[in-house]
Amino acid sequence: MDEFQLINRFFCRPTLSDGVKVGIGDDGAVLTTRGDQDLVVVTDSLVEGVHFFSDGTPADLGHKALAVNLSDLAAMGAEPDWATLNLVLPTADSKWLEEFSIGFFSLADRCHVTLVGGDTSCGPLNLTVTAGGWVPRGQALCRTGARNRDLIYVSGTVGDAALGLQLVSGPDGLSEHGENRVIERLRRPEPRILLGQALRPLATAAIDLSDGLAADLAHVAVASGGLGVVIEEDRLPLSAEALELRTRKQLIPIALGGGDDYELCFCVPPEHREEIDRLGNQLRLPLTMIGQMDTMPGIWLVGESGVREEYRSGGHLHHWAD
Repeated sequence: MDEFQLINRFFCRPTLSDGVKVGIGDDGAVLTTRGDQDLVVVTDSLVEGVHFFSDGTPADLGHKALAVNLSDLAAMGAEPDWATLNLVLPTADSKWLEEFSIGFFSLADRCHVTLVGGDTSCGPLNLTVTAGGWVPRGQALCRTGARNRDLIYVSGTVGDAALGLQLVSGPDGLSEHGENRVIERLRRPEPRILLGQALRPLATAAIDLSDGLAADLAHVAVASGGLGVVIEEDRLPLSAEALELRTRKQLIPIALGGGDDYELCFCVPPEHREEIDRLGNQLRLPLTMIGQMDTMPGIWLVGESGVREEYRSGGHLHHWAD
């Protein structure tokens, strides 16, 4: 099967967006702009052995390749619209491609995303998705707007994906139910698209949790003019499944330093606290206040003793040799 047969068989689909005038099959996609909105464009690559292991299913991989990009759009408050997909494959395995495309398009259809183009090549397994979405002009959420005394919130629970990575890296005979749930959080993150859009009039800054809670909050603090972050450890939302597998004390460093949660972390002025509570109820999604922005630079933890201590461990970052 050549690359054109591969594309036609597995990736040519009806257009879901009125804004896509020309999609897959030409030299480029032709997209209609929205005059009263800003275009948000994001991209992420997944490399075998770095971002995923070969023991996951192709459907999981297809889901995650798109989900991590939609999570970036959610963090910007954007409505997803289209995506491109670049596939580098060691072999053109029909069964693998069929399962991958099912995982990719199941999420794409649910989120009203049209695949408009991409590329295929032969080599070590590598996936790159670029996605675009729309926000009302001037209303994109950024990392740069947090202010002193803003409350810090996180959606869902944190640390599940990092714990799932520990389990798939070295199974230790723990309860099957808990393993399945936290591993699912690693392999099939859920982009918080509706939350991101609802936060546009409320949040001063937002970020999705890909590198780890502490590392990502440090990005916000630095981008917002060198602020600091105070996190109350006892407020960190941990899942029941994770607590079946580890003690809370064991999970705190995992929740702070582990990556791949793809929840939204955002800052809001204290006067919006009741609105955030109502929003969580409307979305049926836990939104937990975990701390506050501060004028003292750094990431600071407040534990059971009430003493503020600086957090120094790193997050889920990429490193290259000098």
